Formats: sequence, C-alpha cells, structure tokens
Amino acid sequence: MRPRDPAEGHRTASPLELLFDLVFVVAVGFAASNLHEIESEGHVSSAVLSYAFVFFAIWWAWINFTWFATSFDTDDWLYRVMTFVQMAGVLVLAAGVHALMVDADIGLVVVGYVVMRLALVGQWLRAAASSPEYRRTALRYAAGITVVQVLWVLALVLPDAVRPWVVPVLILLEVLVPPFAEAGTRTTPWHTRHIAERYSLFTLIVLGEGLIASANAVIDGIAHADHLASLLVLAACGLVVVAGLWWIYFSREQHDHIRSLPTALVFGYGHYLVFAAAGALPAGIEVAVSADAGEADLSHATVAATIAVPVALFVLSIWALALRPSLPIGWNVVVVVLALAVLAGIAVPSVSLVATAVLVTAIVVVLEVAGRRG
Repeated sequence: MRPRDPAEGHRTASPLELLFDLVFVVAVGFAASNLHEIESEGHVSSAVLSYAFVFFAIWWAWINFTWFATSFDTDDWLYRVMTFVQMAGVLVLAAGVHALMVDADIGLVVVGYVVMRLALVGQWLRAAASSPEYRRTALRYAAGITVVQVLWVLALVLPDAVRPWVVPVLILLEVLVPPFAEAGTRTTPWHTRHIAERYSLFTLIVLGEGLIASANAVIDGIAHADHLASLLVLAACGLVVVAGLWWIYFSREQHDHIRSLPTALVFGYGHYLVFAAAGALPAGIEVAVSADAGEADLSHATVAATIAVPVALFVLSIWALALRPSLPIGWNVVVVVLALAVLAGIAVPSVSLVATAVLVTAIVVVLEVAGRRG
C-alpha cells in the first residue's frame, strides 16, 4: 500500500468511492426522515440534537475514509474488501438511526460505527507496514482510532443518565485523532483536487434529498387537490432553494483551501455544518408539507425555521470556508446580510419560504456579478 502521488493528474473519484457514497445515502435519508417525523410531532429540540449526533457518526466515518483514500487508495482486492466491510458498518448504523433518534438507544448505531472505524484501523496498519515514510503517522491513526472505539463500546454499559455527558467527550476525542496523528510527523499526501471533488459529490448527495422532498410535495398535492396550489408553491420554492444552494456551493473552486494541515482541518471539519444543513433541508420541506396537511403539531414560525435555519447555516458555512477569500469585503457583507435575512424571514412565516427562495437567488446573482467583475 504505497502512497498516491498528491500531484497526480486527472485524479477523479473511483467507482468504489462512488459506491461507498451511495451507501451513505441510505443513512442520510434515514436521519432526515426521522428528523422530519420527530419535528412534526413537536419535539424540535430533541430532534435536532439526536440528528446532530447521528449525522456526526455518518459524516465522521465518511470523512475519514475519504482522506485515507486520497492518500492510499491502491484499489487491490484487499483494499476493496476492507471498504466493503466499512459499507456494512454504514448499513448497520443506518438500521439503528430510528432507535437512537426516537428511543435514545445508541446501541446499534455504535456497533455500526465501530465496525466502520475498526475496518479503517486495518487499512492504516496496512499503510504503516507498506509505507515506511508514513509509518509513524499511520500507527498514530491506528492507535488513536482504536482507543476511542474501545471507549465507545464501554459507553454502552454506562447508566442512561451518565451517557449524555460522556458522548460529547468521545466526539471531541474523535476529532482530535487527525491533529494528533498528523502533528509533528510527515502529513499524509492528500490530493487537493480529489478531496474537493469528493466533498462536492457528497454535497450533491445530501442536496438531492431536497429534490426528493420537493417531488413528494407535488405528489401530495396531486393526491389532495384542495391543497394543490399551496403544495405546488412549496415544491417550486424547494426546487429553487436546492438549485440555489447547489449554485452557491459550486460557484468557486475549493481545492486551494486545503493546502496545509490547518487549512485541511478547517475545510474538512467545517463541512460538517455544510453537510448537516443540506441533510436537514429535506426534513424541513417535508415538515412544511405535513403542516400544510394539518399533520404537524408546530407553530407557523417553527415550520418556517425548519427550512430557513438549514438554508442560512449552509450559506454561511460555505461562505466562511470557500467564498469569503474570493470576494471583496463589500460583497462579503452583502452575502452575509442576505443569509441573515433568511433567518429574519422566520418572523413572517406566511412568506418565509418564498422569501427564502428569493434571497437564495439573490445570493446567486451576487456571486455571479462579483465573479464577473473579479
């Protein structure tokens, strides 16, 4: 398992990586579906907290595989088998999403998560054995991941009252493993354009869930003719918002933001907010559909917030990570003000969704105008 050339030309996502991403579609879809159901029942705060935890497990397993693959993807039979083991862990995790988000039972999610992480440990050990120049870094990864997985398993036997205080500590330890492994050693040879492409592909996956939610709004509208007009407006606005977020994300090249270890960590960790916000958007659209049918026990402002908050969070996150350095200060201010205006629209819930679509479109126009002037 020799390291890949970080300057390799025409490096693109492999078919195995694409299949790996599709397995995560299942987990993301389950998380968004349960978020919608719990929010519709009026338990918004608990829904958001459980969704944030589940999405961390999904995102963290994906991001660690992605950064390993960009450096050591040999695509031989053993690498493929180990990757399929990680996919199996994703499916186990997905099967436990409902139990965690509804009953606070983390057992199955932890089992699937540990399977994914320990399979990656095997990959790091193989890299350590095959690549002397990266042996110390690889062994640090393997040791750090293993220790934290043991702690996750031990957390399963803790009393229910104690576990909520332990989980944030374990999450912190997880995110400290890469800085620990890479610091003071030779950093792994990531391919900046390949990483940027992998992140963009996962963004497409989570935004695609929003298109499905918009389609569901049309289907419900056809089935309930008395709500057809409002549901068509909802579907149209949902489509505009998803298209706008896509446009915003892909409006600038992003590989230049991951040149060093600190910038790579900021870029990678910051995308948790981007992905989680995009994954929560379809849940918000579905909540709006349920509210229109009188099936959601929520205030109008809360329904508006389930869409406006993910949209604003997505825009502000990708602005901070990739857009801000490419824009003059005046254009940066305009983008931030428009994103905050999306949040302000919650105060007028009757027009919040239409306002969100208009404001997202305005941000797209600003970025296009700024790009042409630049």
